[in-house]
Amino acid sequence: MSSLQNKFTTEIMANLKKELGIKNSMAVPKLSRIAVNIGVKGALVDSKNIEKASAALAQITGQKPKVTRAKKSIASFKLREDDAVGVMVTLRGKRMYDFLEKITSIVLPRLRDFHGVDINQFDSRGNYTLGFKEYTVFPEIDPGKIDKIQGLEMTVVTTAKDKKEGIALLKALGMPFKIVQS
Repeated sequence: MSSLQNKFTTEIMANLKKELGIKNSMAVPKLSRIAVNIGVKGALVDSKNIEKASAALAQITGQKPKVTRAKKSIASFKLREDDAVGVMVTLRGKRMYDFLEKITSIVLPRLRDFHGVDINQFDSRGNYTLGFKEYTVFPEIDPGKIDKIQGLEMTVVTTAKDKKEGIALLKALGMPFKIVQS
């Protein structure tokens, strides 16, 4: 069990139960999964770009990525149905908690001019999406070996009923949100 996962079950869950006024401990919001994906820019031009992005995502997450394919053809993009367009990984359990801990304690503080993540990135169901302009902010990636800068997107899927519960859960798990000046 990871240290964040252990902390969640021993301390954070009880605090959230009290904070949100939930009587049943099974109704306390939890992390469900974290989906991490990279949309590969030059995937149609050179198939090696998919392999490079796949290797980078495997290094970042510690799990083998799945190649995502186009669902329909778009002539103006010269894109045909079933063409490889990106790679993705779904993290659950210990890997999910380890990855979230790495994001909050190592990756986000390494960003230049970082003042917290935007609280408005939640959807109505309490899930949070965070995008990185380049994946070289991860400590596993050697910026010298990267020839093409790619973006990366992660979605933290929770069991929260609404935005308020999602915010409370991620704050409790250590996500550094921007302080809104009012």
